[in-house]
Amino acid sequence: MHESPAHRPDAIAPVSLASLAWDDIRFFVAVAREGSLSGAARQLRVEHSTVARRVGALESHIGVRLFDRLPRSWALTQEGEALLAPAERLEQEVLAFARAAAANTAHQGTVRVSAPPAFASHFIVPLWAAQAAQSDRWPGIALDIVGELRSANLQRRDADIAIRFMRPTEPGLAARKLGELAFRLYAAPVWLTRAESDWRFLGYSDSPGNVPHQQLLAELAGARPFVLRSNDLTALHNACRGGLGLAMLPDFMARGDAALVEVPGEGRPVMREVWSVVHPDVRRSPRVRAVADALAEMVGAHAGRLA
Repeated sequence: MHESPAHRPDAIAPVSLASLAWDDIRFFVAVAREGSLSGAARQLRVEHSTVARRVGALESHIGVRLFDRLPRSWALTQEGEALLAPAERLEQEVLAFARAAAANTAHQGTVRVSAPPAFASHFIVPLWAAQAAQSDRWPGIALDIVGELRSANLQRRDADIAIRFMRPTEPGLAARKLGELAFRLYAAPVWLTRAESDWRFLGYSDSPGNVPHQQLLAELAGARPFVLRSNDLTALHNACRGGLGLAMLPDFMARGDAALVEVPGEGRPVMREVWSVVHPDVRRSPRVRAVADALAEMVGAHAGRLA
C-alpha cells in the first residue's frame, strides 16, 4: 500500500504552508540580523514585547526553536541558521513587490522622507510648510518626516526618500545632488574677547571618523577641552548660543542667529554635499517623484541659506 503524502515523515502539512505569515518571518529576520530583541524593536519601530511575541508565534507555528534566549542576546539555533537564508530571499521578494506596488500607485498618499534631524526640523519642514500653506501644490500628499542620524535602508523601504550629507555608496540606488551646505566655527561674542588658549569646545558624541567638519573641529581644539558632546546638532547649537563654548555648526542653523558670531580662521567653511536618494523602483511613483522634485527645488532656491 502506498503511503499518502500527508503521512510521510518529511511532509509538511499544506495548512502550515498556507497560513505562514510574512510578518512573522520579517520579525525572525530582524532578530537574526540585530542579535537582540531591543535591536530588532528599534529597526522595526515596535515594542520589544511585540518582537518576542511574533517570533514565538512563528516558532509555535512551524514547530522549530529558532533562537536560544540568552541574557543579553538571542542567538540563532542550528535550525534557525538553516532557515535564515530562505527567509532573507523571501524578504527580498516581498520588498520588490512592495516597491513595484508603490511605483504604480496614484499621486495621493504618504511619502516618508528620512533626513538628518536638524536639517529636517530647521530647513525642510519650515520651507515645506510655507509652500504648502500658500498653494495647493501637493493635493493628497502627506509628508512623513523621519529625523535620524543613521542612513535609512531604502532596500527595506525604511523610507521612500533619504536626504544625506554624503554621496551614497550602496549599489542600485538613484541619487541626485541637491547642493552643498557649509559648516563654520561659531561662538557667543564673549569668546572672541578671551585668549584662544582659554577656549572651550562643544563636540560630537561619535569619533570624527571620516566626517570633515568633525575632523577639523578636533584639529582646531587640539589639547583644549571639550566641555559638552552630543549627537544632536540642536543641542550643540543651543549650548553654543548660551555661551558654553565654540561649536562647528551648519550655516542654515547659525548664520541668522544674533546670539552667535563666526570665528574666523583658515580651513573654513567645511563644505558638505546634500544628496537625495531613492530606490529606482520607488522613484516611478508619482507622489514620490513629486516630493523628490519639490525637495530639490527647495534646496536650489534657498542655497544661500546653506552655504
